[in-house]
Amino acid sequence: MTLAPETTDLKIQLQLEDSWLTVCDLSQLSPGRGVAALLPDGRQVAVFLDRTGRTYAVDNRDPFSGAAVLSRGLTGTHQGRPFVASPLLKQRFDLESGQCLDDETVRVTTYEVRTS
Repeated sequence: MTLAPETTDLKIQLQLEDSWLTVCDLSQLSPGRGVAALLPDGRQVAVFLDRTGRTYAVDNRDPFSGAAVLSRGLTGTHQGRPFVASPLLKQRFDLESGQCLDDETVRVTTYEVRTS
């Protein structure tokens, strides 16, 4: 017997310009792990759920390597700020601001997230 994946009525949505885009079901997110989603313009976004239930979304493209891998990065906190560390070169990106914690000249795009 094959079990269907568990779903909920709660959807993760991202603010794109003047509208909200549903990118995944809340049940697809596990605390501390990312999920990649494709945006209508072809870009990718990395969506995260932290252990307190807060959601974040950043550009999935690692600006140092150019690879779309941030959704596979490790999450943590630094001085109380949530971050994701790139799985390739290990640079850390603040999940709220997108600022690279290891190189102040670099940042990734962040997205406003809501659950509906």
